[in-house]
Amino acid sequence: MSFQPDEIDFAILRALSKDATISAGALGRRLDLSQPATWRRIRRLEQEGIIAGRRVALDAEALGFGVTVFLGIKLATKGRVSLDDFERAIAAIPEVQSVQHVLGLYDYRVRVVARDIADFERVLRRRMMSLPGVGNIEANVLLSEEQLPGPLQ
Repeated sequence: MSFQPDEIDFAILRALSKDATISAGALGRRLDLSQPATWRRIRRLEQEGIIAGRRVALDAEALGFGVTVFLGIKLATKGRVSLDDFERAIAAIPEVQSVQHVLGLYDYRVRVVARDIADFERVLRRRMMSLPGVGNIEANVLLSEEQLPGPLQ
């Protein structure tokens, strides 16, 4: 039978999703668990694949990247260009933060950061539009973003 997280596991997941750097001891004190018991639960959640990793969240604006743009990219002809070739080429662009292969009007959804609009235009013209197989690109500039806790509230 497969592993089913309990309420304590969900409390651990909620806490780690807010602060992945919290120690097992500090987390255990919050949940009235010992440090070893908390650590074992975290380790089990990792082994079961529920915790897929821990990441550092960087503030792009604080690093000088004040513009975020979401691109919808439609490939011209899927048969002539390998999706793998396109994905390798777009992943090599430093300003690209994420690439999602999607179903719908566009083939890919891409998150790009740039220093300003002029910098984004440079990235778009020199890098994005020259990618193998690109047919159509739609850009949406991010105005604001709110991080939501997701389904674990």
